[in-house]
Amino acid sequence: MMFYHGAYHIDVCINDYLDVFCPHYSGAVPPEHTERYVLYMVNYDGYRTCDHTAKGFKRWECNRPYALGGPLKFSEKFQLFTPFSLGFEFRPSTEYYYLSSNMAAGGTRSSCLKLKVFVQPSNSCVRTTGAHDHIFDVHDNSLEPR
Repeated sequence: MMFYHGAYHIDVCINDYLDVFCPHYSGAVPPEHTERYVLYMVNYDGYRTCDHTAKGFKRWECNRPYALGGPLKFSEKFQLFTPFSLGFEFRPSTEYYYLSSNMAAGGTRSSCLKLKVFVQPSNSCVRTTGAHDHIFDVHDNSLEPR
């Protein structure tokens, strides 16, 4: 999914990931033509008005448009519990809101970008077992998928 303008909506399940790739440019693109973003998690009012200052906090910053290893990538894991102090815990049947605006030269903001994420109820999510997933049995020491 690429954000060009406006608002987007996705549904996720607990333990899904959302990957965010920052804009990336070759050295031939002048700095004034690159995009840099700060992405915030906000409450509904902040989402509605595109204002991160009321009840929002910074999740990621896309500030290296010429990163040597390619575009910066940030991942959000939608989990019930997190062992990390900067992690966030999500609840089923709940909407979460993200927003960002492009930081133009001089620090001015333009073009509010919005994303609404709905964490589906647990009974709406189907757990599938892929070819690379392992199902472990406490009485079986093998690592073969079943």
